[in-house]
Amino acid sequence: MTQNNNNHKHFKGEQQMKRLVMLASTTAALVVAGPALGQDDDEPEVYTYATYMYCNTDREDAVDANWAEAAPVMDKLVEDGALRSWGYLAHHTGGQWRRIRYHQSDSLQGAFDGLDAMNEALAAAFPDDGSDDDSAGACPRHDDYIWQVQASSGGDGRAEVGFSVYYECDISREGRADEIFEERMAPGFNKMVEDGAIASWGWSSHVIGGKYRRLQTMTAANLAALLEARTASIGMMYPEDSAAAQEFADICGPHTDYIWEIRHEKP
Repeated sequence: MTQNNNNHKHFKGEQQMKRLVMLASTTAALVVAGPALGQDDDEPEVYTYATYMYCNTDREDAVDANWAEAAPVMDKLVEDGALRSWGYLAHHTGGQWRRIRYHQSDSLQGAFDGLDAMNEALAAAFPDDGSDDDSAGACPRHDDYIWQVQASSGGDGRAEVGFSVYYECDISREGRADEIFEERMAPGFNKMVEDGAIASWGWSSHVIGGKYRRLQTMTAANLAALLEARTASIGMMYPEDSAAAQEFADICGPHTDYIWEIRHEKP
């Protein structure tokens, strides 16, 4: 879902920041920790509102600087309960998306309410002073997605880099892919967390957005560890002569991979 930014509010002023894309972000976004598989039915749902930005690479430093300046404002929204969490990630390797800004809430309505709270707080903290801003136009387009976290690790949080796999799936059978992931793959990812190979993992389903229907994520301490874990995870997910793995691949086959640098997250 590619959107124009003309109707959005932005910190540092509408004229200066209208192309920085404040209004939308998987997990991420890259998805952060949510309810683990086998969770109690009373556990809250978790929704990730993610904005995937298309940026001019020679102007990304200005965007990064603005988000670094905005981080304390966003952190305060988490501390006050307006957001469950938020984060900002930078492209390392992959497709055309260059930056992600995401926030999480315990309901779909809460994801939209959090968006309003974010824009109001940023507008108040960074009123338009009429000056020029180098970041204007740096990220002229973006895609909005809302993901629902279906499962995640019970690890001690995330790390410095993350791997995201955005799947295109057969919408009529994607529920079966979720079952296979829970039964066959989630235990393997949990073992990788227990062994220290990765810091966290997540599995999320599409709620609103573009063509990608499922999002698989994992994070690690550094790039070398992440790449090693990625190789191991492929062998774990798709063992030879596995009918379930073949069925999963038939349902969710085409995909796009990204590696992200995790610049800021709270909590």
